[in-house]
Amino acid sequence: MSRILAIDYGKKRTGIAVTDPMQIIASGLTTVATTELMDFLLKYTSQEKVERIVVGHPKQLNNEDSENMKRIVPFVNQLKKKLPDIPVEWVDERFTSVLAHQAMIDGGLKKTARQNKALVDELSATIILQSYLESKRYKL
Repeated sequence: MSRILAIDYGKKRTGIAVTDPMQIIASGLTTVATTELMDFLLKYTSQEKVERIVVGHPKQLNNEDSENMKRIVPFVNQLKKKLPDIPVEWVDERFTSVLAHQAMIDGGLKKTARQNKALVDELSATIILQSYLESKRYKL
C-alpha cells in the first residue's frame, strides 16, 4: 500500500503529517516554510508512494470558509497540476489547533514547548489526518 499525506497550510509555515504504508497510524512528519512547501512535496512524493493528499479546509463556526482559503485554493490548484496522479481531498480543520494544544498539555509538555508554533502546526496536520482516517473507517 501507500501513504496518505496531510497538510495544515499556513501563511508562514505548513504542518505535514503522513500515514504508515498500511494507512493505520497518522504521524507528524515535519513543518516546512510555506514558501518551500511545493518543493518539499515534490521531493517527498518522488521518494515515497503517496496515494492521496488531504488538505485542511479552514472554516468558521458558521461553516463559511475562513480568510486563509484565498491562499490555500491557489496552492491546491497548483498541487493538482504538479501531481496530477495524486487525488487531493479537503478535510474540515476547525478546532485542530485547539486540539493540538490540548494534546500537548495532556502529553505533559512544558509551556515553552507548547509555544512552539511549528510543533502545533505538525500536530494539527496529524489531527487532520487522523480525522480523515477515522471518517473512512466509519464509512466502511
